[in-house]
Amino acid sequence: MPVSTPPTDHTAPVPTIVVVGHGMVGQRFLEALADRGLTATAGTARVVVLCEEPRAAYDRVQLTSYFAGRTPDDLSLAEPGFMDRHGFELHLGNPAESVDREARTVTARSGETFAYDTLVLATGSYPFVPPVPGKDAVGCFVYRTIEDLLAIEEYARTATTGAVVGGGLLGLEATGALKGLGLDTHVVEFAPRLMPVQVDEGGGAALLRTIESMGLTVHTGVGTQEVTAGEDGAVTGMELSDGSSLATDLVVFSAGVRPRDQLARDCGLAVGPRGGIIVDEECRTSDPAVFAIGECALAADGRVYGLVAPGYEMAQTAAEVIAGRAAAFTGADLSTKLKLLGVDVASFGDAHGTAEGCLDVVYADSRTGVYKKLVIGRDGTLLGGVLVGDAEQYGTLRPMTGTVLPVAPEQLVLPAGAGGPVTLGPSALPDDAVICSCHNVTKGAICEHTTLPEVKKCTKAGTGCGSCVKVIGQLLPQSQDKGLCGCFSHTRSELYEIVRTLGIASYAELLDSHGREAARGGDGCEICKPTVGSIIASLAPTLGASGYVLDGEQAALQDTNDHFLANLQRNGSYSIVPRIPGGEITPEKLIVIGEVARDFGLYTKITGGQRIDMFGARVDQLPLIWTRLVDAGFESGHAYGKSLRTVKSCVGRTWCRYGVQDSVRMAIDLELRYRGLRSPHKLKSAVSGCARECAEARGKDFGIIATAGGWNLYVGGNGGAEPRHADLLAQDLSDAELVRLIDRFLMFYIRTADRLERTSTWLDRIEGGLDHVRDVVVHDSLGLCEELERLMADHVAGYRDEWAETINDPERLRRFVTFVNAPDAPDPSVKFVPERDQVKPDLEILAGPVLAVRTLEGTSSR
Repeated sequence: MPVSTPPTDHTAPVPTIVVVGHGMVGQRFLEALADRGLTATAGTARVVVLCEEPRAAYDRVQLTSYFAGRTPDDLSLAEPGFMDRHGFELHLGNPAESVDREARTVTARSGETFAYDTLVLATGSYPFVPPVPGKDAVGCFVYRTIEDLLAIEEYARTATTGAVVGGGLLGLEATGALKGLGLDTHVVEFAPRLMPVQVDEGGGAALLRTIESMGLTVHTGVGTQEVTAGEDGAVTGMELSDGSSLATDLVVFSAGVRPRDQLARDCGLAVGPRGGIIVDEECRTSDPAVFAIGECALAADGRVYGLVAPGYEMAQTAAEVIAGRAAAFTGADLSTKLKLLGVDVASFGDAHGTAEGCLDVVYADSRTGVYKKLVIGRDGTLLGGVLVGDAEQYGTLRPMTGTVLPVAPEQLVLPAGAGGPVTLGPSALPDDAVICSCHNVTKGAICEHTTLPEVKKCTKAGTGCGSCVKVIGQLLPQSQDKGLCGCFSHTRSELYEIVRTLGIASYAELLDSHGREAARGGDGCEICKPTVGSIIASLAPTLGASGYVLDGEQAALQDTNDHFLANLQRNGSYSIVPRIPGGEITPEKLIVIGEVARDFGLYTKITGGQRIDMFGARVDQLPLIWTRLVDAGFESGHAYGKSLRTVKSCVGRTWCRYGVQDSVRMAIDLELRYRGLRSPHKLKSAVSGCARECAEARGKDFGIIATAGGWNLYVGGNGGAEPRHADLLAQDLSDAELVRLIDRFLMFYIRTADRLERTSTWLDRIEGGLDHVRDVVVHDSLGLCEELERLMADHVAGYRDEWAETINDPERLRRFVTFVNAPDAPDPSVKFVPERDQVKPDLEILAGPVLAVRTLEGTSSR
């Protein structure tokens, strides 16, 4: 029997707001309510959210990134605890079925009825599927939700060819997804060009050439007449309007969307003749108690907005009005910047040049796939533009729309050497220029903050599509002195270039020749010494220097851990971590580790990096332990150094029924290749044998995920306190291509990163971010790749195991003592107590006895 909430008492102080729909716009509306204090926890409103999908709001803009390894949880927009913190009542998988406006109630699919004072419809849109015969055949899909993607992924396992109906934004996203799944992919677009809404004929032509060069087949100017199926009801092909046919196993319809307004129609709300719930400037419908926001709404300017940014503005407007304040939504910027199939595409303002008397300034290069067009008014005002293949200046040009450009427009589109380019910095923008169109954040609002995390937290700028992040970074305060420390005015990357170019293999020589005047002739500091030590170690084979970090002057430059080739623990003992490439180990080697741990009384622990750590060794025991390990075939795991730690792996196709590549072999090959590579910070890697990602490769500095066509390479991942998923750098690589790109990526990182900067932070900081790194290491835009590969080849050829070299050199063994004047005496402070059949540090011996404390009143207290 249906359950009903009590009818709303309209004299009660706490009103009920029912929200129908929990997509991106619905979530933004909830955040806007929370910002205005309209929450249950504040005692100002009861908020009920009815959601059709089985999961809370997620980022549909980044939907295709699921096929690049992101999980549904990664795409979630609601931060953990958000709903509970504000007392919002979220009902998943329980959409609204009907609205009784007279009784002011909403009935959900479960039969439960919710009374409301204010109803907000955020029902979004639904995919348009052309009414062609066969559209419901097995193997036909739409591209809208995570569940759609899961279904496509499963069906694609048995398919070889896929076709996408629609060459717009979502259509090209779907095309990229099918290509990533290893299918021969076709795009069918009824318009004469791809992305007909966003780009003009020239931009469409440039996009077409680039996409076809990727091996995709594009059919423009034709429509789908019929989807054909076999006797089993499964798709076998398509008949097109030009009389041609197309053999395919899978069809994805992505031919646009329509406002989801049926609920409004059924309850008598006014809708537009072509769909969309009619709203005024306050986002109110024909019923003052009902609001509509997002793609389901026909805005006051007569437009249905299919982009997320206008939906966010409508959510803000509705929340403001419900809070009793004045607000209006009269229209929105339709500018768009995105990367489709790896191609930058952007349009802004009057991209098609519809204004009377406007002029086009165009640059096109069919060889490189670059097309740029600026639309200029008669008075020199920038009206809009289209950028394909190179959208670097979008972040600055879009906010300048409607203003007279400070330079000739042709200088902004021509390449270097042909009268351009001129880069307009964000300083040229007025304070009221909107930098983040997703959240309508101005330059002035951004400049009130000092760091990117602060900007994101306080204004939400940069948390939407991300196209504004680079400009935000340019607006934030920049440090004037970028030197490494008080000894060097150069950055770490500059010091790397100095050492590499001039062949300097001595810290003292570098300090005396390139240090600050006051530091020359000195001893340096604890910042620059290990930094320069790491640079020299990473370049040692190229410089002709010793790669052993404890030789000569190098020994004095090392951090504590490197000083004894082991990690110092809290009681003064050290850990021993032998390398176990790829996590693969024989029973014989397992026995050796067990015997060593038993004989020396060490604590043993299997780590997340798929190796075995042994804790509790005194410094004088380290050579004895490592002698036994080296004799058994082990070598240093470099757990103590800023270098490669591990390359994890799953068992791959050798054992796992889901595996598509030999992940263990690849992990072993990579770990043995990059072992001992000194870098600005530690490096971690993993190889997963299929998209199930059991090795957690996307949480690593460089991670590899197997595909049916080879390997996908991800970079910039990080676990720890501020986790970051790695980004896709390249896909469907052969073994040789994969190794070559990793070589280049690692050496470019080592060359350009700051001191103690993980790849994740470096990727966010470096100008141009992932796109720049991809241009350098994949497309060789700087002409560095040959040199980067040579530097890595030098490292591989020059690698020597540090512990093997140590135990075979009596002089090097002399350092492994606690007391120089009593080399045979053990450290008396290193003691242990038993715990769980092993040992743990006896910390009481370090802390000393507990002493009585006498209070002011003369009484003793413990």
